[in-house]
Amino acid sequence: MKASTFQTLIVGLLCLAVAGLSGGLYNQYQRMAELQSTNTQYLHTLDTLQHDSSALKDAQEKLQYALKDLKQMVDSGEQQANTLDPMLDQWAQEIQELRDGLAARATVADLTVLRARLEQVEQQFLDIKTQPSLPPPTSSATKPKQKARSKYLPLSPPFSVLGFESRGGERFLAVAPPDSRSLMEIRLLHSGEQFGAWHLKVLEPNSAIFAVAAQPDQTVHLP
Repeated sequence: MKASTFQTLIVGLLCLAVAGLSGGLYNQYQRMAELQSTNTQYLHTLDTLQHDSSALKDAQEKLQYALKDLKQMVDSGEQQANTLDPMLDQWAQEIQELRDGLAARATVADLTVLRARLEQVEQQFLDIKTQPSLPPPTSSATKPKQKARSKYLPLSPPFSVLGFESRGGERFLAVAPPDSRSLMEIRLLHSGEQFGAWHLKVLEPNSAIFAVAAQPDQTVHLP
């Protein structure tokens, strides 16, 4: 074989080898480029997953704090309820004691009024009893004198006067039967109303004027 032909063959083989290597290198470069792109996508996906995981972790921590606060609120509510129940029972007992005390004081007040009224009636009886006896009048003067005495002799009302009360800007006279022991029997009389045969006409600052059938007007003073 000639030297020139051998050289040409060698050069051709070298060219083929270089071409093969170039093609392989190009293929390897494309493969590396694809791998880099895929790796970039994987990294992006991994970052997204990590971000989502961090968000879920934060949400979980917030829920745990919320549950803790809710539990504290429930425990506090139960503690307040346990504290308020005895207080409510104590308040109810104190209110009942106040009611009983008011009823007892009202009963004592009724007895005091009745005692004062009884003493007044006894004093009136003694005054009438100790009056000096008058000589028998003549027949012509008997009836006028009796009428004059009966005109000015005050009558004992069939009730006990407890005092005045003001309701809605109007005054009322509080009365009760003489033997009353209950607050339920107390009546409030307004001008124009009556207790038995005694008809209330006028309420004065310290007394009340009643009209009684077949009798002159009777003035009842407050005790």
